[in-house]
Amino acid sequence: MSPLMKIATGSIVVGIVVLALKTLAWWMTGSIALLSDALESMVNVATAIAALIAIRLASRPADANHPYGHHKAELFSAILEGVMIIIAALLIMREAYHGFLAPRMLDAPLEGLLVNGLASVINAFWCWMLITQGRKRRSPALVADGRHLFTDVISSVGVTFGVLVAILSGWAILDPLMAVIVAINILWSGWRVMRESLSGLLDEAIPDVTLAQVRETISREAEGAVEAHDLRTRHAGQASFIEFHLIVPGEMTVNAAHDICDRIEAALKEILEGCVVTIHVEPERKAKRSGIVVL
Repeated sequence: MSPLMKIATGSIVVGIVVLALKTLAWWMTGSIALLSDALESMVNVATAIAALIAIRLASRPADANHPYGHHKAELFSAILEGVMIIIAALLIMREAYHGFLAPRMLDAPLEGLLVNGLASVINAFWCWMLITQGRKRRSPALVADGRHLFTDVISSVGVTFGVLVAILSGWAILDPLMAVIVAINILWSGWRVMRESLSGLLDEAIPDVTLAQVRETISREAEGAVEAHDLRTRHAGQASFIEFHLIVPGEMTVNAAHDICDRIEAALKEILEGCVVTIHVEPERKAKRSGIVVL
């Protein structure tokens, strides 16, 4: 099992444990705010399963029907997660509405908050793990899952504070009010996850900082060529694609031009591990004098 698969599987296990704890906290107290926390954890489990399936699909090698690989499967998973987050927020708002109509004081609130707090600590650790490993391994599915968990942690902190205030003040209306605030925060999180995933599906270019490194690398490693132009990049999940035209002197042999291309490709793969590089070699008469200058 690959490291990504192990992390994704761990997310499912952690999600089930946290869901059980938060459901127990809601059962102990009857709090709508804690119910909203449990509903979000239910979404966490579903999206963790979706992320595992997506990572498994994305790891498949290219084939005749998918010559560029299956990398975008992770982006579809992130979009699905965004949709499910929004559905969870709507369910929470529905419960909060009923709470506004008939507010009531909570049962065993302190014990319930302690159980919910334990679940939040577990979530906080796993959230850090997902975002760190997702960025390290360039996995949109893991990063999206981690960001969702981060909003869950923030929501849990807000819920705990709101329920404590409701206990101390006797204002039962604060319980459904906190649920509404949680729902709004979840909606914003869902929108962010979907927006970033759509950028990947639309073949967004690699980040500007990385693009600058790519340009500098081509300029440094293309010694013997004249220039490089028409540089285009895109990313899809863990994969990055780089393509450009390389202008070489007309009298240069095919072997010499090929050696330059191999040198550039090897250097680019040190910047972006596993990137796919396509170089179109052209004679000097095709130079545009406006591309990447070779050092």
